[in-house]
Amino acid sequence: MNDTPSGSGTAGTSATIGTSTATGVPDGRGAAASRAGRRTVPRRALTVAGATAAALVVWALAGPVAGIDLAARSAGSTRTVGPGAIAAVSLVAGLAAWALLALMERLTRRPGRVWTIIAAVVLVLSLPGPLGGVGAAARAVLAGLHLAVAAVLIPGLPARRR
Repeated sequence: MNDTPSGSGTAGTSATIGTSTATGVPDGRGAAASRAGRRTVPRRALTVAGATAAALVVWALAGPVAGIDLAARSAGSTRTVGPGAIAAVSLVAGLAAWALLALMERLTRRPGRVWTIIAAVVLVLSLPGPLGGVGAAARAVLAGLHLAVAAVLIPGLPARRR
């Protein structure tokens, strides 16, 4: 590094985020951004876990409690939709949503708005999937699973406004 006091742009520069390039003195932005990042990851992880839990609650209330047989037709066969499949699919959907939001945060000026619009479109496009349910009750519960996961992820993942 060139430590000359010239105005060439290399004097006193720092690769550290949150450090003034003119003086090399911390300007406070790095610490605040770091703290915000430390709060965002656990909150988003809890949101994904919460979406998975919400889906499992819907399954528990519909299946074991109400006695609705959650079965769906897929590729010519009928499969029972159990808690393992529900947890796995909910978790994958939540992690994919988080990854898409992280990408939008890097690529767009209004990541929360862009992501929310994409998430709403994905939700609408996913709703015909439960039509493969065996019986009206199963179709309603399967649609409810989609809605429960979306009800947690869509408001929970984007950054909170202050």
